[in-house]
Amino acid sequence: MRLLSTGGPEPVPAAPFCGAAGTSFKPQHLEDILANRLPRHWFEVHAENYMVAGGPRLRDLERLRSDYAISIHGVGMSIGGAQPLDSTHLGRFKDLVHRFDPALISEHLAWSTHGRTFYNDLLPLPYNSATLINVCSHIEQVQQALGRTILLENPSTYVTCTDSSLSETEFLLEVVRRTGCGLLLDINNVVVSAANNGYMAHDYLAALPLDAVGEIHLAGHCEESAGEGSPLLIDSHDRQVAEAVWRLYETVIQRQGAIPTVIEWDSNIPDWETLRQEAAVAQSVLDKFGLNTSATHAA
Repeated sequence: MRLLSTGGPEPVPAAPFCGAAGTSFKPQHLEDILANRLPRHWFEVHAENYMVAGGPRLRDLERLRSDYAISIHGVGMSIGGAQPLDSTHLGRFKDLVHRFDPALISEHLAWSTHGRTFYNDLLPLPYNSATLINVCSHIEQVQQALGRTILLENPSTYVTCTDSSLSETEFLLEVVRRTGCGLLLDINNVVVSAANNGYMAHDYLAALPLDAVGEIHLAGHCEESAGEGSPLLIDSHDRQVAEAVWRLYETVIQRQGAIPTVIEWDSNIPDWETLRQEAAVAQSVLDKFGLNTSATHAA
């Protein structure tokens, strides 16, 4: 295991987080995290927050990485975009991966760029043969650059595309088959998309290749009105995990074993103890139902 750039202590091994729950890392929690070591905990970081040459953000991450294993989660690669991947962005992503040696690496099934415009959102794409070829090409480019397989996250969606010829689960299954990538199953996204687009979350999970899932996301969502009394669920990441999400999570863990799980919380961020307690609930599910640890996957 190589040292971090500061020449500090050797980081903990980047082994798969077998049977462990973690949280998204927020710098305001760093001192509390380091003051109270959690032996089974791990952290997910958003790549774009650390794709810089230096400064306090990287120093904070180096301190965290010296005590904890991490995963790196990208939100800006635009894997589903029609245009070529941004080589500069991919190069910075690669440098971050090589510097911090994460156990897991993930990106979104979405697009966020058009020309030189960057949209601060993860936008849906049509599920058809042309999109499939494009997404697989981008994933293969990323995996070749990193020398690692990645996990692809299912999106939260609010509309469906009329020119889709495949369901989302059929599309993901074919991406996994063609590229060898794994999946990041965001169970909150499943609940949100199912409610917004009129299908059953359990049916979605039944059709998804769960054997390819290497990480799970759990998060909170809010409910708004879509007009005429129809509910619209928003993937807000600003509150505790909903009961419906916990129930689906238990179903997945009972079926697949102790898949590494992270609690996401990106707005209205609470204190560290509140976030840690959410992870403790996930850990209790892993400990209770995750007996089939052989089903745990890692990138």
